[in-house]
Amino acid sequence: MSYTIAAQTRTAVGKGSSRRLRHAGKVPAVIYGAGKEPISIEFEHKNIINIQANEDFYSSDITIVLEGDKEVKVRVQALQRHAFKPQVEHVDFTFA
Repeated sequence: MSYTIAAQTRTAVGKGSSRRLRHAGKVPAVIYGAGKEPISIEFEHKNIINIQANEDFYSSDITIVLEGDKEVKVRVQALQRHAFKPQVEHVDFTFA
């Protein structure tokens, strides 16, 4: 199964800006890999909460659509969840 997530790049990084994003219903994330510059992104929490429950989400290629036009193929490296709420805190992706 293929997954597609619409995202925006973000310039503000750090604990404070990530907390503001989570409070606004968004998830901070980063895409990184060997030989490429890391890209900090953000996307809506509702876009990932249901698809992350599927097992193949963690082993298949995912398409991130940045700013509506640029597509990046990634894989999930790490996903951080809230301790007791059904909420995704942060996602690390690697270039596929």
